[in-house]
Amino acid sequence: MKIAIGQLEGFCSEVLRRAGVDEAGALTTARILVLADAWGVFTHGVRNLGGYLQRIQAGGIRATGQPRVTADGPAWALVDGDAALGMVGGAFAMRTAMQKARACGIGYAGLRNTCHFGAAGCYAVMAARDGMIGIAMANDTPTVTAPGAAGPVMGSNPFAFAAPAGDEPPVVLDIATSTVAGGKVFLAAARGEPIPEGWVVDGNGAPTTDPTVFTAFPHRGALTPMAAHKGYGFAFMIETLTSILAGAGVVRTLASWSFSDSSVPTDHSAAFIAVNVAAMPTGSAFQDKVGAMIREIRALPKAAGAGRIYVPGELEWERHARAVQEGIDLPAEVASALRDVAMKMGVVGLPSS
Repeated sequence: MKIAIGQLEGFCSEVLRRAGVDEAGALTTARILVLADAWGVFTHGVRNLGGYLQRIQAGGIRATGQPRVTADGPAWALVDGDAALGMVGGAFAMRTAMQKARACGIGYAGLRNTCHFGAAGCYAVMAARDGMIGIAMANDTPTVTAPGAAGPVMGSNPFAFAAPAGDEPPVVLDIATSTVAGGKVFLAAARGEPIPEGWVVDGNGAPTTDPTVFTAFPHRGALTPMAAHKGYGFAFMIETLTSILAGAGVVRTLASWSFSDSSVPTDHSAAFIAVNVAAMPTGSAFQDKVGAMIREIRALPKAAGAGRIYVPGELEWERHARAVQEGIDLPAEVASALRDVAMKMGVVGLPSS
């Protein structure tokens, strides 16, 4: 299915409004999901709309939820997401961190009582588009093993960093702390394809190429941490900055957003940091220097057979530029999921192919 960005945003927004989400929340969620798809990150975009709707209709996500600051100081805030959509809580918390950064140079917002928030990079980019450095991260239910463990220990705990780069698109790093995001394993299972060795281990901690070892629930296996102990340590750090600092569910007290009882909030958490570079003596030259560094990297000698050297996020912005001009080319399984949602909610507006 090829579809224009605005058309897809309008469809998703209408679906969410019919489910009881207010106009602002529906539009925020739609824009975040569609941005992920425009970047080519289809595991974190509109394919999840049906799952969010299921939780809204059962009560585990509050359609009318309104995030609010429950405690704050000059440079920090704690936010209760009110069990609203994760995109609604995440955008509110990042805006709160940015507001603190404007006043103090740096701001932190810890978000609790939220749900799956999609692609972390979407929130980091909010700050970068406002001339700030943005950092976003979240915890999740245990799906990732650790060195020496036979089963899952931590969540895939995503992390994103974005920085403005002058005339260049913002630099964006968006990674899971697992070797690969769990959504990619589910995508392989849906397609009936094997996965590369090193992505998943079975219940005994042995490598496997069978994605269903992980996608079955309860999980019979686990994702591997990126870079072994380094990814595990990174996930541990994110857990402390999100759930523990924000006062949310920690590791096994979380519920899976896609497999648990849909009538119960999952109590996921996230953290957002904004750095107001303009408040610092080096701020006036910051964006120009980031842009110059990008161009310097591009000009470095290439390895044999390599056409270019990419900086973090460059591939995604190139896909985004194509999507703006030509529309988003959604994979078949995403298009099928959207058509199911359209039929269920009685919303028209999707192209036939």
